[in-house]
Amino acid sequence: MAVMITSECILCDACALECPVAAILDENSEKNPKDAMYYVKPESCVECVGHSDTPRCAEACPTEGAIVWDMPYTVAFEEYFISGNEEGKYGIRVHNKKGMMLPSVKEQPYISTVSQADRESHANLGNW
Repeated sequence: MAVMITSECILCDACALECPVAAILDENSEKNPKDAMYYVKPESCVECVGHSDTPRCAEACPTEGAIVWDMPYTVAFEEYFISGNEEGKYGIRVHNKKGMMLPSVKEQPYISTVSQADRESHANLGNW
């Protein structure tokens, strides 16, 4: 996942328009597991690796604390995402043939220079 949107979001749509991989769902999307919030699909977010030096969603966001770091979508954190999916924190897509699109099915690139502490604390991207 790499990034997540918090309840600080003001629903302005700036982040979704900037996402190069369409990983951000607005509050009206039927695929969005969150009520009245924007949501970053963890199985799709690439932290803009290969697109930009920093996540474009955070650059576009006018609200401090609305977009924060999360764990990289890699096999090392697969249990984290499985637990989060079971708790309703995530709504990981289920593919007809491949099943749940977990990191073991398809890992996503991430910015390796972001510290584990920043990811664990869900630090604001604006402070990075």
